[in-house]
Parts: sequence; C-alpha cells; structure tokens
Amino acid sequence: MKKIFIVFLVFFSILISCTQKKPLFVGFTNSDIEYSGRIDTVSLEAAQISWSGTSIKLNFEGESINAIFSDEIGENYYNIFIDNEFSNILKLDSVKRSYELASNLEKGKHSVEIFKRTEWGNGLSNFYGFKINNGKVLPKSNVKKRKMEFYGNSVSAGYAVDDLSGRDLHDSIYTNNYKSYAALTARHYNAKYHCICKSGIGVTVSWDSLIMPEIYNKLIPTDSSSFWDFSNYSPDIVVVNLFQNDSWLVELPNHEEYIKRFNKTPPTDNQLITAYQNFILNLRKQYPKTNIICTLGSMDAAKQDSKWIKYIKTAVNNLKDNKIYTHIMPYIESNTHPSEEDNQVMSKDLINFIDNHIDW
Repeated sequence: MKKIFIVFLVFFSILISCTQKKPLFVGFTNSDIEYSGRIDTVSLEAAQISWSGTSIKLNFEGESINAIFSDEIGENYYNIFIDNEFSNILKLDSVKRSYELASNLEKGKHSVEIFKRTEWGNGLSNFYGFKINNGKVLPKSNVKKRKMEFYGNSVSAGYAVDDLSGRDLHDSIYTNNYKSYAALTARHYNAKYHCICKSGIGVTVSWDSLIMPEIYNKLIPTDSSSFWDFSNYSPDIVVVNLFQNDSWLVELPNHEEYIKRFNKTPPTDNQLITAYQNFILNLRKQYPKTNIICTLGSMDAAKQDSKWIKYIKTAVNNLKDNKIYTHIMPYIESNTHPSEEDNQVMSKDLINFIDNHIDW
C-alpha cells in the first residue's frame, strides 16, 4: 500500500509539473514593446538605457509580470506604473536579475510602464525583457500623434524634486524626471517625450567635463562613438532650457572647467551669444520644420533684467526664424532646485505659451 501511495505521489507531481506553463519570456526586441526616449535597442544582448525620462511599456494579459535588468552601478531608479497607476519605485542592482513588477492581477488586459527617474550620470541600465506568468502579449496602444523634445540641465532632469527636506540632497533617489516641468508638459499634450538633460551642464561650460553641444547628438552620452539617428524621431516642439550653469561658472575663473573652456580669458557677450546661437542652429539642421522654444527658468539666471535672458533673445533675433521662439519661464526665488510645485508652475506657464503661440 505504501509503495502504491509513493507511486501515486510521484505520478501526481509529474502531472502537476507538466500542466504548469513556463513564464512567457518577452525579449527586449519584441515589436509589441513600446519604447520612448533615446534607447539603444539595436544591441545584441539588451536595450541600453541612459537618458532621463526614457520609458518601456507593454500591454499584456497575465497573473504577474517581471522585468529583467542589470545596472552599471546600481544607482538608477525607475517609476513603475501598472494600468496607468503609480505602483512603486524600482531600484536596480548592479547584477542581472528579475524584478517582480506586479502579481495577483485580475484576468483581462493590463499595462506596465517602467519610467527612468534618474540621470545618465548614474550609469547605464540594461533591459533584457519581461516574464509573464500565465498570460500573453497584447498589441501596443494607439501611437501618440504629438512629439516633444527637451534639452536642459538639472531643472529639466527633475533634480532633487522629491527632496522635501529643503536641503537639495544629491542622492539619486530624490531625482524624479517624471515630476519635472518637461515631463508634465509632454503628458499634458499626450505627446511622446524625449529629454536630453544633465545636471550641471551648460552651453559653453559645465560643472563636469561635457557641454551640451558635445552630447546633444548622442545615443549613449558616455560613448563618444554612439550617435543618435535624428531621423528616428522628429519632434513637433523642441524646448531648450540652458544657460543657468554658464551663468554661475563664468564667474569662477579658477574652476578647472572654466580654465579648460576659456583659458583664463573671460568670454565676451558676443562669444556667449554666438555659442548659444550655434547650438540652436545645430538643432535646426536636424529639425528643419520643428518649432523651437528657447527658454530659461526657473532659477536665478531667469531673474528680471538678467543678462542671460538678453543673450538668448539676441541669439534668437539674430537667427531670423519665425519658428524659433523666446519664452522665459517665471523666476521662482529659492535656495534649492525647483520643487514639485515649482515644476507645476513652470509647466503651466510653458503650456500657456504653447497654446497661445504654436498651432500644432
């Protein structure tokens, strides 16, 4: 009797194991995955993610879903949205592993979105694909008709926007591009969103070694040979929010980046205007028909009567292009980077300008 019982248990175990389906693996090259932002999806092993605000979205049916990632440093954070509702924050490890994004889901259609909060200075993330338990992949949602692209510094990155201490803490957990004025504006218009940004970056000089004219055309910004194919994405509106860091660094002649860029000779007004003008011209060459908004804000370079506002206005006037606009966002007096509320003010101001000046 005991032998019969053991045989039955073995048979039952085999039967159960045979009826359980293996998780469905959805590789990063699957055409039903919707990528947004500059993401290298041509690599052989994984989709490589650097830029702030890039996202990965999938529609599916299933009981649960995991994502497989590895991270260069282990300092990148992502917002997870299930069925368009915020679910949790995902912090990546530096080793390749699977992360559960959602479980115990009801039957029917679901969506998952993974949105990069942090900056490329925190290292490269590798996305290998999804695993779905007892489910299937569904087609992409309707393609968004509008497209926006932003070029900026820490303000556009959403640096320290989640730091409620008022201390402007550097830890990357407090950076959240999703709450930046840039992402808010793109979502208002239900537009596809690209954000080319880096804290500390300038047009002529940065706190770090790279300036925007050196990385604006990069797919992976840390790889000098990795160039973005501008034909892949033609935005309806480009917003440029730069010169804040230049405004500080041109007053620091002993800073190593000042010496590197200016050789201890202070830049003239004309040099600064020309540098900005040339950067906008480079964007125009890539996007012949795009509306370009040259803005500044909301930190101290945007104060009333700031010479940096005058530089931008002069550069735009010199270009004589009726699809290149100047719009300065409101200066918000603060000792820290813009808060979540500040970003909302900036976004509403920018939306109002777009609604009143651009037909798109």
